[in-house]
Amino acid sequence: QLQASGGGSVQAGDSLRLSCTASGRPFSSYYMGWFRQAPGKEREYVASITWSGDRTYYGDSAQGRFTISRDNTKSTVWLQMNRLKPEDTAIYYCAARTTVAGKGRDDYDYWGQGTEVTVSS
Repeated sequence: QLQASGGGSVQAGDSLRLSCTASGRPFSSYYMGWFRQAPGKEREYVASITWSGDRTYYGDSAQGRFTISRDNTKSTVWLQMNRLKPEDTAIYYCAARTTVAGKGRDDYDYWGQGTEVTVSS
């Protein structure tokens, strides 16, 4: 089970840090990712991180502004979002898989309920 939190309403240029905790299996067995879905749009890949956290990957929209990290001792993955823009407004979902995952929605087996981020100009 995945539980995302940390969303909110902010101004353009602000920062937010999203958190996602997981239960069930040892957290270190999960390859973790973040996706987002804006109203009327497809769910979009944001970032992902390997089991140990030694490698991270980003979608075009996140590159240079967002940072994904994890702490397996806390069973938590974070998405630090800086310099937020109105186009970052979306519901953000964390996702997990026990094997390596790509950037597609179908690559992940487990999903959190989402946390809403609203960025106003």
